Amino acid sequence: MNIITHEIVLDPADNQRLNSLCGPYDNNIKQLEKRLGIEINHWGNQFRLTGDNICVQAAGEILQSLYKQTQQRQQIIDIEPEQIHLAIKESGAIETATQHLPAHALYDGGKLVMIKTKRGVIKPRTPNQARYIANVMDYDITFGIGPAGTGKTYLAVAAAVDALEKQQIRRILLTRPAVEAGEKLGFLPGDLSQKVDPYLRPLYDALFEMLGFEKVEKLIEKNVIEVAPLAYMRGRTLNDAFIILDESQNTTIEQMKMFLTRIGFNSKAVITGDITQVDLPRNQKSGLKHAIEVLSSVDDISFNFFYSEDVVRHPVVARIVNAYEAWEQDQQRRKLENRSRHDVENHQE
Repeated sequence: MNIITHEIVLDPADNQRLNSLCGPYDNNIKQLEKRLGIEINHWGNQFRLTGDNICVQAAGEILQSLYKQTQQRQQIIDIEPEQIHLAIKESGAIETATQHLPAHALYDGGKLVMIKTKRGVIKPRTPNQARYIANVMDYDITFGIGPAGTGKTYLAVAAAVDALEKQQIRRILLTRPAVEAGEKLGFLPGDLSQKVDPYLRPLYDALFEMLGFEKVEKLIEKNVIEVAPLAYMRGRTLNDAFIILDESQNTTIEQMKMFLTRIGFNSKAVITGDITQVDLPRNQKSGLKHAIEVLSSVDDISFNFFYSEDVVRHPVVARIVNAYEAWEQDQQRRKLENRSRHDVENHQE
């Protein structure tokens, strides 16, 4: 990557406007850093940006543009996370940087990020996947957030298998909430285990591919691998384990807190989900969305975001994701325009 350091000064210097731009606890700045994969340091109105040339230039333009928006009609306007998101998407920096990244961009700290299993070597296909794998290895708690087909769950299972084979952990626990996506569990035939198994099938499939059917069955019998609904986690403390929570967008706030507090010593947890596919009742907030808001400033927790360019399934999947993202951005833009119009009308009154 073409790594550069770029410095900008936001004029005029105004502490109130700078606080509005940076957000509480610098959350807006952290969002820019995570989304664009760069580092931002600032002292007052002086900002130093380090990272890939394309992303650094885009971040500089975004900061200057949003700083101008912090003052309207003699009023200080807070910059919301939605505006950061829209500004990044409109800049096209992520897509442009990804297209121009050479093969060595998939290296982390001079080493190729890869996972070795007995069935073969699993390599990341995009820079975001490479960062995700590196963070799973480095952090005790890692979030993987993005659309279907970006490898969030598959790479997490691969990392768990790798850790088990290296004897870094003693067991793997895979879980997900059993939330119906329009169907009712009660209408399915069989006992509780048979009703829940379809929800856990993607996790089984990844395990079978990496370890083979017979070995997975043996490890499940020995309780070295446990695949269970999220409800079975309550009241447990898990040490020496690699725990994966899949489809976490369908957890409630209470369930997410319960899961995160199960983690014991020498354990890793990976939480994956897609916040655009929540199947909870409309009046219930997703535990994943809430965790992003509450935990984004907590040290030792890694948040990794995937986008349509990270989709490794059929090319039409990426186009479907893009179509939905465009619709959502349009809705967000209209919401912000309506809010601004409402604020102006109230001010005139």
